[in-house]
Amino acid sequence: MAQMERDYLSNFPTLSLPAAFSQPIYPKTMLRTLLSTIRRGPIIHQLRTPVLVSAIARPVRAFASTTTPLQEAPNDKRGEKVHFLGATSSYFVYEMKFIQNMEPIPTYRVMDQNGHVKVQQDELEVSKEMAVKIYKDMVTLNMMDLILYEAQRQGRISFYMTNYGEEAYMGSAAALQPEDVIFGQYREAGVLLYRGFTLDEFMNQCYSNEGDIGKGRQMPVHYGSKKHNFQTISSPLGTQIPQAAGAAYALKRAGRKNCVMCYFGEGAASEGDFHAALNMAATTKCPVIFFCHVTYDPYVTFFRSISRNNGFAISTPVIDQYKGDGIASRGIGYGIDTIRVDGNDVWAVYNATVAARKLAVEENRPVLIEAMTYRIGHHSTSDDSTKYRDRKEVERRELDNPITRLRKWLEVKGWWGEAEEGALRTDRKKEIMRSFNAAEKRKKPAVMELFTDVYDKLPPNLVEQQRELNELMEKYPEHYSTEAYAKGK
Repeated sequence: MAQMERDYLSNFPTLSLPAAFSQPIYPKTMLRTLLSTIRRGPIIHQLRTPVLVSAIARPVRAFASTTTPLQEAPNDKRGEKVHFLGATSSYFVYEMKFIQNMEPIPTYRVMDQNGHVKVQQDELEVSKEMAVKIYKDMVTLNMMDLILYEAQRQGRISFYMTNYGEEAYMGSAAALQPEDVIFGQYREAGVLLYRGFTLDEFMNQCYSNEGDIGKGRQMPVHYGSKKHNFQTISSPLGTQIPQAAGAAYALKRAGRKNCVMCYFGEGAASEGDFHAALNMAATTKCPVIFFCHVTYDPYVTFFRSISRNNGFAISTPVIDQYKGDGIASRGIGYGIDTIRVDGNDVWAVYNATVAARKLAVEENRPVLIEAMTYRIGHHSTSDDSTKYRDRKEVERRELDNPITRLRKWLEVKGWWGEAEEGALRTDRKKEIMRSFNAAEKRKKPAVMELFTDVYDKLPPNLVEQQRELNELMEKYPEHYSTEAYAKGK
């Protein structure tokens, strides 16, 4: 703490005041006295953090200025270094210039579309066991998506959202530790699957039956699991992003050697919560990784002015959401370590997440990963994407399937073949259908569960509502059938 204060105070020069004052005033001395005073307070003493020091110093900072003349550098267009704390890497120039574009941010890739590794072999260190598990889980997720999507179309469940085309994010799940906290959006079921969430648990949640750990209170695909450190999904876009920053700050304060992973899409990045979260994470140095799925089509010019474009937030194309060099450029603007990766390359995602986690956990540095991928399926079962994008565009993107790419890599390694593929698909289909049929037969949660798990003791208004509901169900049994519910009510 003392070293931090010395580093901070070294930025303040002496202020010379008018001749009416016999002695100059030193902001260093004023600030040091102030800090010394508040340390003696019993409450403030408990909260001596960089955030508090910054908040206290801010009024002094606002009035601090220097009378030291600037030294121009002869024969050089650059002047001396800027002394403003908000632009510590800047320097003075004597030529006016508006900055519009910077060097394009590259997209990191490990293997090409044919599964051939393009980096040095020592840059990809994965075991056969992990690689095969990732592939099996990607295939399982894909098959589960197909069955549950068709189930919704048949009216057997109320809603569903697929992961088609984005399955390579499974690489990020493999790069994390089980104790790392996950804040997901809609398409991170694969993270839960990788962590051990069972097929029965997926099916029970989508059927909202008595086996659902959420007791049927959430829409289908809005999973959550305390056991697997996966926070319950929230429908409104972007709500999880500031929550993730706050959770990461809590981990830092608790001294935990873990990080928070927050998933979202470019649509959520257009919400104000995104900016508040990145700013908080940067200024408080939170161990959080922001993972943004960005859908794109390399066959379409990135910024051409047409209504159907490469990426969509539900049905809103990227061209109508933002300009600039994607989402990654925003991370740089907030002073956050940032990388853009091929989101269909599971090993690029894995390597980037391993490195990001190291920065977050060991150095308390937030990281932004922009994964360039493509949503093959409709946004949800409530959407028809053919209304706003060309089917041929989707067909092109289907050729760059992340599951197929990983399978080709496994085959090159000699770790996978036709026999293993056939056995996997046969076995997993049986397992998925068994869980599906079992979930469909289970009853709904008891009606009175509507009143549980919110308050430790029911408040008077809920007690009254519970009584009224009981009376109505007993008085009009023909209108309130309880046969489909557990415990009769």
